[in-house]
Formats: sequence, structure tokens, C-alpha cells
Amino acid sequence: MSDNSVPPGPGPTRAAGLRVTVDLNLCQAYAQCCYAAPDHFVLKGHEALHYDPAPSADARADIERARIACPVQAISVEDAGAPRR
Repeated sequence: MSDNSVPPGPGPTRAAGLRVTVDLNLCQAYAQCCYAAPDHFVLKGHEALHYDPAPSADARADIERARIACPVQAISVEDAGAPRR
């Protein structure tokens, strides 16, 4: 092994977390996301949706369930390392 060798860098890795976006112009406060993922989506008052925009990758199943449950498809989910659309 020569002194000029470069140590191997990290290989492809899964993003450390997720990027969750809710289009509040589409959201109609049906709260289906709150039932599907209550640890990540909370409706406060009649229409104030609170959510974690950067949950861990471990929450993917819950977040995807909430995304699918949304009747107006206002929720999008991406890996945190993915380029923004």
C-alpha cells in the first residue's frame, strides 16, 4: 500500500431522517394524519396543524401511513438528504 492512497470514504448511506411537508393551502383539517400518526401530527384548535418537519427515519412507517390517509394528499415525505423539489 503506498503513502498516496486515499482511505475509502463512506459508501452510500440512508438519510438520517425525513423531510415532511404539509401543504397548508390544501389541508382541510380532516385530521386523518393525526389518527394515523398521533406522535407526529397534532391538530390544535379547529384548524392549526402542528407536525414535526424532520422526524427520524425510524418514523417512516407512521409518516407514510399519515401521507396515505390524507384525503387531499397535502403531505409529502422525502429523505432528508434528497434534493429539494
